Amino acid sequence: MLLKRLIVCLDVRDGRVTKGVRFQGNVDVGDPVEMAARYCAQGADEIVFYDITASAERRACDLGMVARAARALTVPFTVGGGIRGVEDMRAALLAGADKVSLNSLAVRDPAILTQGAEAFGSQCVVLGMDARRVGRGAACPSGYEVVVRGGREPTGRDAVAWAKEAVARGAGEICLNAIDTDGVRQGYELDITRQVAEAVGVPVVASGGAGEIAHLVDVFREARADAALVASMVHTLGFTCQGIKDGLRQAGIPVR
Repeated sequence: MLLKRLIVCLDVRDGRVTKGVRFQGNVDVGDPVEMAARYCAQGADEIVFYDITASAERRACDLGMVARAARALTVPFTVGGGIRGVEDMRAALLAGADKVSLNSLAVRDPAILTQGAEAFGSQCVVLGMDARRVGRGAACPSGYEVVVRGGREPTGRDAVAWAKEAVARGAGEICLNAIDTDGVRQGYELDITRQVAEAVGVPVVASGGAGEIAHLVDVFREARADAALVASMVHTLGFTCQGIKDGLRQAGIPVR
């Protein structure tokens, strides 16, 4: 059995880590590289930096921050937001990132997934997907629609169908963020996580809703996620990465 991964997510705006609920009401919680280094020392398996306003503001990702992170961290890290094409992917990877997450750009131009995989390998290409519950219907048989621009813009795409297409085009991992549970701390959205995990043959990272260790147990055991993102748990709720992993091991979840 593959060991499960614990990934800490740092949403970045104006060079600072910010945290909100369903992408709203964000508050400043610290310096991204300093926080990432602390989580790395605590036992995080990976770090994700998302520049949450770069795409909406039509600007590039902060390569200076990426380079700082590369010098400070000893675990793999992913960057997302502000990636406008293959050259931006190349710049982020050359600055030290291990993976690049594509979200709105991939929806607008799915060929970027193939271009990225051909240029850098599929292991470097992560599909970042925000999904919102809409109810099952002909347009969305999974019951979940893909949204972009921080959850502000519906796409009409079914979440599971998009996940399968993205993998066929070259995505080597899917980070699935459920808008309905994001920042709420009541648990991950197990239904869509399970649907996507069962539909694709690449790792699926669950995101959105962790508030206690039991929530991670559920998403690993019931939804078959390969990794779980946490944010509030370690930013503001007093959990440590090592404490979370210890709790998962006690529950019988094999973690790194």
